[in-house]
Amino acid sequence: MRGPTHAPEEILAPLGGRLINRVTVLLSLLVVAMVGVLAARFLFGLGAVTNLSDGYPWGIWIAFDVVAGSALATGGFVTAFLVYIINRGEYHPIVRPALLASLFGYAQAGVSIFFDLGRYWDFWHIFWPGYSQVNSLLFEVALCISAYVLVMMIEISPVVLGRLGFDRTRRRLERVLFVFIAIGVLLPSMHQSSLGSILVVFGPQVHPLYQSSMLPLLFLISCVGMGFAAVVLEGIIAAVALERWCERELLGRLAQIGRLLLAIFLVVRFADVAVRGVLGRAFEASAPAATFWLENALLALPLILLSTPARRRRMKLIFVSACAMAAGGVVYRLAAFLVAYDTGPGWHYFPSLGEITVTIGLNAFEVLAFILAIRLLPILPQPHALLQPRPQPPSNPAAPRAPDGAGS
Repeated sequence: MRGPTHAPEEILAPLGGRLINRVTVLLSLLVVAMVGVLAARFLFGLGAVTNLSDGYPWGIWIAFDVVAGSALATGGFVTAFLVYIINRGEYHPIVRPALLASLFGYAQAGVSIFFDLGRYWDFWHIFWPGYSQVNSLLFEVALCISAYVLVMMIEISPVVLGRLGFDRTRRRLERVLFVFIAIGVLLPSMHQSSLGSILVVFGPQVHPLYQSSMLPLLFLISCVGMGFAAVVLEGIIAAVALERWCERELLGRLAQIGRLLLAIFLVVRFADVAVRGVLGRAFEASAPAATFWLENALLALPLILLSTPARRRRMKLIFVSACAMAAGGVVYRLAAFLVAYDTGPGWHYFPSLGEITVTIGLNAFEVLAFILAIRLLPILPQPHALLQPRPQPPSNPAAPRAPDGAGS
């Protein structure tokens, strides 16, 4: 797969095509199933559709959709940091897709929190100064996520304004956009570390392999690595699914940055458990010990796979490495918030069918919204070449053939 190393702004264009097809219909059905479960949840309460209890007041709607999902959605934050703060303009072709995916991912995290609120009709208290709990980590996380969703909507709004023909408004907004980009880099670093701090508050209720004063740092480092992995996965999947040219060199460099960050994470992780004297707990026959080795094995896999020279690095290798990075981070977060969280004898938790249906439906809605957005808005660069094009026999055997890698 060959092509230019960057895509200028002016060749970004809506993908077009049919909005209704087998994929969008399937995703819509999953969303409809989610809506049915949520109707029961809001009519009859959390107990009607979830397995939550006094011992386990949160489940996968928080652990997966918020804690893990928001970490995967930091792709917009890390890409904006590279392009606008570090001034690495070669990554510009992937900024808009990364920002769009982050917007939907964080919106998913926000609505998941709303679904999980027992007294959901009081959600507006978060934004009312009279109810502010400035010493609460949950308040800080909720406020930062809400603010970050708003900031990303502003960052992506020039795309919508340009599509609607409001060019003067778009140009005025772009003059001050650097302010929102800076805020958008700051907010995720605040609430991602705070997600780790929440576990510190629970003390001995969290297994020693996961309970540490280093949790804020570990959560921050791992989320940045997961953000790079998510951008790589989005780029490769979109290229294959839409039969477009893939930014292999750019995505390969992003995977290497993620690999470096996760190597730092592994060093800090093992040093932390060793210094605290709990490394021996990793060899016990327990669920936290099993997830400890699983997450670290997944995070260590890219260190091996991406150790080959760049010229010999195949797209499949980059894809598998990014999958391992993302999966390792997800396992770490799920284990910390669910597997390693034990409130005492008699309390158990496993997600109900309703909780699983809502989680699947939320992710289906995110994918569906992304598909509709790239078909209607100038998010992706115009394709330079198709992936694996079918060879066409020349009409005239004597006619010269196009050079290898030419765009269609």
